Amino acid sequence: MEIHLREAGPADVDFARSLYFETMRGMIESLFGWDQRHQEESFGRWFDLQEASIIVADGRDVGWIQIQTNEQEVFLGSLYVKPRMQRQGIGTHVLRELISRCRCSSKTLTLAVMNPNPAIHLYERLGFRVTHGDQYKVYMQAK
Repeated sequence: MEIHLREAGPADVDFARSLYFETMRGMIESLFGWDQRHQEESFGRWFDLQEASIIVADGRDVGWIQIQTNEQEVFLGSLYVKPRMQRQGIGTHVLRELISRCRCSSKTLTLAVMNPNPAIHLYERLGFRVTHGDQYKVYMQAK
């Protein structure tokens, strides 16, 4: 499977929003309840096209990531893969590439993930370690 990232554009906002809701609704609903208007507003505040990239596998859009970068750190704010495309190595590929880029540029790679998210196991398998946590999120750093 050929996997790469492409820059996100205005036409990708609906795709990103839809995929976010599809993958996160169950967790959010179980923790806080679901308020569609609140979720739409929240997504509108934190989604940033300048930081987002679309994950493409074999020519199809299958997910997206959002990263924030400064001189010392890369923060992976979002990584979403369509549920039917999960467990096929796509997320692993994207993360390994990102880890490699961070190591080459001597930057720390960090992320935050909701506490019940099974993706925590993927991050741990790829060498991320928990740095701290709170009631809802686990914060991790790649080693």
